[in-house]
Amino acid sequence: MLKAIRTLLLCACAVGTTPATAVHAQGPEDLAPYKMLRSLQAIQDAIVLGDHSAAEMQRFMLAAIDKRLREADPTVFDDPRNVDAAFIYAMSGGNPETLSYLANHDIEGNFDTRVIDALSHYLAGKGGLMVESLAKAVPEYRNSRVGPYLYLVLGNATAQQNPAKSVQYYDWARLTSPGTNIEEAALRRSIALATRGGMPDKGFAYSLSYARRFLTSPYASQFADVFVELAVANYNEKTEIKIQEILGFMDKPRQREVYLRIARRAAIGGMQELATLASTRAQDLSDAADAGPKALASLYSGLVGIPSKGILEAVKDISAIPEAELSPRDRALREAARVIAEEVLRAPNPESLTQASVSNVKSDITMEESGVATGSGDSPFATPASEAALKAAQPNAVPQAASSEQGPVDPVLDAFLSTGRSKLDEIDSLLKGEDQP
Repeated sequence: MLKAIRTLLLCACAVGTTPATAVHAQGPEDLAPYKMLRSLQAIQDAIVLGDHSAAEMQRFMLAAIDKRLREADPTVFDDPRNVDAAFIYAMSGGNPETLSYLANHDIEGNFDTRVIDALSHYLAGKGGLMVESLAKAVPEYRNSRVGPYLYLVLGNATAQQNPAKSVQYYDWARLTSPGTNIEEAALRRSIALATRGGMPDKGFAYSLSYARRFLTSPYASQFADVFVELAVANYNEKTEIKIQEILGFMDKPRQREVYLRIARRAAIGGMQELATLASTRAQDLSDAADAGPKALASLYSGLVGIPSKGILEAVKDISAIPEAELSPRDRALREAARVIAEEVLRAPNPESLTQASVSNVKSDITMEESGVATGSGDSPFATPASEAALKAAQPNAVPQAASSEQGPVDPVLDAFLSTGRSKLDEIDSLLKGEDQP
């Protein structure tokens, strides 16, 4: 972009005009909206290809196009290219109210009301209301300038209800706009949908395409997040080769960052083998001076050892990691692992192993039979106990067994045994009757 501006100034000097005159001669008020939009598209494509300094120019162009569209004479939109420019501007981060303004002042019917209504719902956060109408209208725009944008919008609107259909819309959007911010957004969102929809082969194919083209995009961190989800959810010997192929397009710091994210997710998910493997590779990609990444790799590999036989060594290793090397989130994760390890290693309370005494059981049974224990003691709906009932519920109120050496007899147990004996007697009498001639 800076090169283009410099070329413009050199041309102005060559024809004998001052730079101020040249800029005035080609000011925004004299340019057709579709020409201004081309500059915006070039800036946005440059951003996803790595020119992050163009972000400020993007904001300037959005404001300039907004002003130009609102001040344009209605006859400007007799040119379909300017109508498409208004649609694309609204779908490229522009002011949605400007599109409504243009539609309200459209006397000649230059703007397709189906697209206007669909975009109005979508930009207002009600994408589900426009899916059916836009799906019917979008085939007419398939090969137009606005087509890829409409397919991207339709893919976003259907992502929750129908991930497979959404991926198809994204496919068309990216295939008709290679190397643009449209393709970048479509690929990144397709990876997330492929993971959620159980389409790992497509997900890895999309990830490979993204790694080849858009690793310098400011949204590459979002790509790393969805790729980690894909890798952890579908990790096996077959996918490990694909993961290494995709990471091969990254430099060592980026590879290390992805492996650390995989190790963290695997450690939290209890995937010991994957967490250990990813932690080891992150350590191998770290230089001697990279204390932070090495500390994180040690933490994640140690976490998966907490529920294993090497719990003591795991606790020792993660406790030795300096606090300064961990983020607040990872410090909280280490503290949680330490608490779990202490609970695992804590000796059991002897009182918890003691059997309930017969007298306690007898007291509970008597309380139930007397109607005293009809609710929680703290509950306002508990039945108040009378003084007589409380006395009847005391252990001393239950008859003791004749033999004091064997302790008191449980009435419930005694009733059970009596019933069992009577049934045995009945069976014996029946057998005796059969033996008689």
